[in-house]
Amino acid sequence: MATLSLSRFDLSSIGRSDNRRRHLHRFRRQGKSEASWALCRRNMVAVKSVTAFYGGNKEKGSICTADELHYVSVPNSDWKLALWRYNPSLQAASRNHPLLLLSGVGSNALGYDLSPESSFARYMSNQGYDTWILEVRGSGLSTHRVERKDTIGQIRSETPEKQPLAKIGTYSSSEGSSVSSKHGQESTIATQLGNWNKNLINIIEGAQQLGPLKPFNLQGVTSALEDFQEQLDVYEKYDWDFDHYLEEDVPAAMEYIRNQSKPNDGKLLAIGHSMGGILLYATISRCSFNKVDPQLASVVTLASSLDYRPSNSSLRLLLPLRDPAQAFNVPVFPIGPLLAIAHPLASRPPYLLYWLKDQISVEDMLDPTLLEKLVLNGFESVPAKVLLQLSSVFEEGGLRDRNGTFQYNDHLRQTNVPILAIAGDQDPICPPEAVYETVKGIPREFVSYRVLGKPGGPHYSHYDLVGSRLASSDVYPLITDFLNRHDVA
Repeated sequence: MATLSLSRFDLSSIGRSDNRRRHLHRFRRQGKSEASWALCRRNMVAVKSVTAFYGGNKEKGSICTADELHYVSVPNSDWKLALWRYNPSLQAASRNHPLLLLSGVGSNALGYDLSPESSFARYMSNQGYDTWILEVRGSGLSTHRVERKDTIGQIRSETPEKQPLAKIGTYSSSEGSSVSSKHGQESTIATQLGNWNKNLINIIEGAQQLGPLKPFNLQGVTSALEDFQEQLDVYEKYDWDFDHYLEEDVPAAMEYIRNQSKPNDGKLLAIGHSMGGILLYATISRCSFNKVDPQLASVVTLASSLDYRPSNSSLRLLLPLRDPAQAFNVPVFPIGPLLAIAHPLASRPPYLLYWLKDQISVEDMLDPTLLEKLVLNGFESVPAKVLLQLSSVFEEGGLRDRNGTFQYNDHLRQTNVPILAIAGDQDPICPPEAVYETVKGIPREFVSYRVLGKPGGPHYSHYDLVGSRLASSDVYPLITDFLNRHDVA
């Protein structure tokens, strides 16, 4: 499996023209070929293409705040997934298992590492865990490999080596050709996305003319939308669903982490927020059905459920319950640009969309500067197919596979993986009722359930479990204690 590992020094300096020749010499001294250098350069160019989602910063060193940035190829695809690695503190106790962090739908690694003072990933590495954040295809620094022209010459996209991964079950697929399979389709989609993007910019500029609306700087918003426009050739290839994350991305990442960290029993610890937790539940369910070991020592889910029906989840309003591609006439749903648009209207007088803020964080639980950073930089565009499959959480039996024939909730009762499920008391997206609906189907001896928040406060909304001002004192120690108890070699 082709991989690329980059240190902080590489990330901060390799992209600058005055350092390129020096890095090429270093590659040669290490016995690496110019092809390896070309691969590295190509990935750095790809990294640069996402800087607009990270505050417009053009220095790649400020994008990834982890100790190391790794890339792993997904077999039988052109995707290279980004893995942010936080090395365990030498002052902490030695741990037996590496830790994998999975983010929510449309989220990149920023949510787990928002700032030095609000970093779940850094906290866990300081507890001694070799901590990894996976950015699934289409998120953050993950790249879709295309042929590029560089100073070294023509660079060809390499085919990843085919290596067996931990089997989590097989799926039949009834999908037809991709949305980009025909030139005519590509042209139509690009036109649709381009026109839609221009309309959004016009709407924002028009909102500036509203009398009661306090003026705000459009630079960050328009930058995100312009980046969205520039990436149309990539968005045309956004032809995957939730099961692609489950079948391909997560197994590839787990296999890579196992090879890097080398746990004695081959198992990982894992924490998933929102869709990240859904991926962990689905992995356990599939493995239980196929009588395959999921290779997970223990799991923590934060604000996650496979069945939302008992709750009054606001996701019913935010998640299209009909075919999103038909509803929006585009193959991709731009969560990041839309949140960038909505944030000024939610955070400034007359607070036209103030209710959106509470979907992420309860009042006074997250510093306004960090909230703005998260909203403007922490979210990506998502294929309509992903949202369509996730909408099955509101159907009888909960989340289903892409064909609608396998219900992930049905097989959790067979698991023996220790699970801690945490809910926020004022989470409008995944309320405690939704979290418990999945928990009650897991054998009691293997599940713990906690609702954080008190009647008189503090309260926890959807993101507060990950990065609020009280997370390091109320949430992180709870998780660490659970993982420590199950970190047995």
